[in-house]
Amino acid sequence: MGSWERALDAAGIDDPGLRGDYGRQREQVTAYRREAALAAGLLLPPRLVPHVIAATAFMHRTDTLLDSGPVDERRPAYARWEQEVVEGLATGRTDNPELRPLLASAAARPVLRERIPGHLAGALADLDFTGFATESDYQAYLDGYALPAFMVVAALLGPDGDQSAYEAACRVFIDASQRLDFVSDLAEDLADGRLTIPADTLGRHGVTRADLEQGRDTPAFRALVAEQLDQVDRTLAAARTVVDLAPPAHRPMVRCMVGLEALTSATARADVPALLRRSAGPSKLGALRLLAREYLRARRVAR
Repeated sequence: MGSWERALDAAGIDDPGLRGDYGRQREQVTAYRREAALAAGLLLPPRLVPHVIAATAFMHRTDTLLDSGPVDERRPAYARWEQEVVEGLATGRTDNPELRPLLASAAARPVLRERIPGHLAGALADLDFTGFATESDYQAYLDGYALPAFMVVAALLGPDGDQSAYEAACRVFIDASQRLDFVSDLAEDLADGRLTIPADTLGRHGVTRADLEQGRDTPAFRALVAEQLDQVDRTLAAARTVVDLAPPAHRPMVRCMVGLEALTSATARADVPALLRRSAGPSKLGALRLLAREYLRARRVAR
C-alpha cells in the first residue's frame, strides 16, 4: 500500500468513488503545485494530507474561474460555482466530483468549513482587481481576499480551538508572500493587464507602467525592486512566529512554507532584470534541501 492510500485510510475516507475523487485532485495539485503536494505528503500527519489536498484544489478551482476565459464570462461562471459550493455545504451533497472532496473534508474538519464562506465572499475582489493606487489599497486587498483565501488551507495547519493569534501571524506571512508574488510575477501580471505594485510606490521611484511593459532595466527599477524585496524579507522574518503557533506535528510544513518564500526572494534578488521577462521561483536544489531538512524534523516529531 502506498503512502497516499495510507493517508486516505488515516483520514477515514473509505468510499471507493470518493477515494478516486481525492486521487484526481491530488494529481491536479501535483501538476500545478508539485512542491506543495510533495511537501504535504512528506511533512504532514497522513490523516491531514487528503484534507489539505482538497482545500488546495478548491482554491485553485476558484482562482481559475476568476483568472481564465473571456472576462465577461468569468463573473457568471464564478457565481454558478459559488452557488454550487454554498448549496453543497448546506446539504452535504453534490454530483460534482470536483466538489465532493471539499464537502467530505469540510464535514471531517469543521475549521475548514468555517473558512470557506470568507474565501467565497472575498473572491470577487480578485476578479475586479487591475492594480493598486496606494499601499493602503494593497493592505485592504490582503484583508479582503488574500488572507481569507490563504486561511482555507492554513486553518487546517493551525491549532485546535481559538486561532486568533495564529491568524494574526498568518496575516503577517501573507503580507510577505503576496508582496513577493507581485514582484516575482511582475512580467506575467503585466501580460495579463495587471500592474500589482502600487502606483504611489512606482511614483516615488520615478518608474512608469510603460517602463515596466517595455522591459526597461533602469537604476530606478532596480531600486524599486530592492525596496520591495527588503520589505518582503523583513516581513517574512517577523512572520516566522507562525511556526511556533502551529501544532508541533504541523511545524515542519509551516516552516517549509516560510522557507520556500525566502528562497524565492533570494532568486528574485539574484537577477532583478529577469523579473521584466519571467517569473522567479525557489531554486530546485535549495527547495530539495529545505524539504529534506524538514522531512527529517517531521520524522523526529512523529517518533
